[in-house]
Amino acid sequence: MRIADFGIARQNDAYYHTGMQTISLKLPDDLLAHLDSEAKARGLTKSSLVRESLEKALRKPAPGGQVSCYDLARDLAGAVKGLPKDLAENPKYMEGFGQ
Repeated sequence: MRIADFGIARQNDAYYHTGMQTISLKLPDDLLAHLDSEAKARGLTKSSLVRESLEKALRKPAPGGQVSCYDLARDLAGAVKGLPKDLAENPKYMEGFGQ
């Protein structure tokens, strides 16, 4: 059996198992070019970038209007390339920090 037989699409070396509906979208040439270049620069598909942008634009604030620190910074996660994989866990990277 192939992945396509399950209706599962590949996205960034992961699979999403939720049902997805296809929509059609018309964009002006300059916006489409911007979408294409941003998707290539970030290593994403245009579809995943559009989904991410819609989720960000349509995200409702938490009850009481409070937004968490995570909500404010979640788009920054993984933004810096070339760092050690264990940066957050290995104490050797903290030696001499703050002195």
